[in-house]
Amino acid sequence: MQTQTNALTITDLTVAYKDKPVLWDIDLEAPAGILMAIVGPNGAGKTTLIKAVLGLVKAAAGQVQIYGRAYHEQRKLVGYVPQRGSVDWDFPTDVQDVVMMGQYGQLGWLKRPGKAEKAMAQDALEKVGMAAFSQRQISQLSGGQQQRVFLARALAQNAQIYLMDEPFQGVDATTEKAIVALLQTLRAAGKTVIVVHHDLQTVPEYFDWVTLLNVRRIASGPVSEVFTEENLRLTYGGRVAFLATNGNV
Repeated sequence: MQTQTNALTITDLTVAYKDKPVLWDIDLEAPAGILMAIVGPNGAGKTTLIKAVLGLVKAAAGQVQIYGRAYHEQRKLVGYVPQRGSVDWDFPTDVQDVVMMGQYGQLGWLKRPGKAEKAMAQDALEKVGMAAFSQRQISQLSGGQQQRVFLARALAQNAQIYLMDEPFQGVDATTEKAIVALLQTLRAAGKTVIVVHHDLQTVPEYFDWVTLLNVRRIASGPVSEVFTEENLRLTYGGRVAFLATNGNV
């Protein structure tokens, strides 16, 4: 494997909960500068895969590399947007502070953010259309606004690879379009973006790479090559008849 050319390389990754495999013997390569969707049915291990890359769940076996080195050596290169539902939005903090939390990996926890960090946070908020809300308490935001703030926090990290868990979940159409535009801007800047995604219909429109997952990796590669009806049936167990209206599938 030419790991030096890959933003992410996963080799023989297995994760089990109470002896039940959630991910089994996963091999996956994500070249730098792609926008990849991870899709699969409920319980396929999509969120677990993201968390295993980040070291948030323990792997039973396997190896994860970011630009050819172990994650703990490269964590400053990685930005993470968790599922919105996993966050305590009643925590008493404002939007700007949430975004600046994305910079602690660069600053260290003991150094307070200064003018430069605040300017970066404000710039990130402008990119997601939330600059006017910088002093607003996060509990006062709508779901779509909360998601934009989390994207701004990831942007403030100035990472090279972004891992996002269902960023489109529960957002309105306007926010979804704004998120897609942002992801495409990141890709154009040479960043790698890996997104857990649930809407099969929008995969060809939003992404250039896709990984089909159901405990095992079914297929991974350019959308034009691997996002096929056969691979989708292997992934979803034949329950993909509704895709027949899409000429690409």
